[in-house]
Amino acid sequence: MIFEKLQEIMEENLSVEKDEITLDSTFESLGIDSLDTFQLVIEIEEQFGIEVDSPENMKSIRDVVNYIEEKTKEKVK
Repeated sequence: MIFEKLQEIMEENLSVEKDEITLDSTFESLGIDSLDTFQLVIEIEEQFGIEVDSPENMKSIRDVVNYIEEKTKEKVK
């Protein structure tokens, strides 16, 4: 579910085709630069109700999904 939502966010905000985005995609392979990353972080924070502390540690879509999973678990506690 998180992965699919992330695909939607990226498609809407970064003009990346949904079918190009896999868990193993890196920001670099998708052509996402630092400005795009900043925009993506804002959207993630709004959509998932979390705060992204260190986006520079996220290099792949899998990293982002894992981060969101961890943060949303913490929020439930």
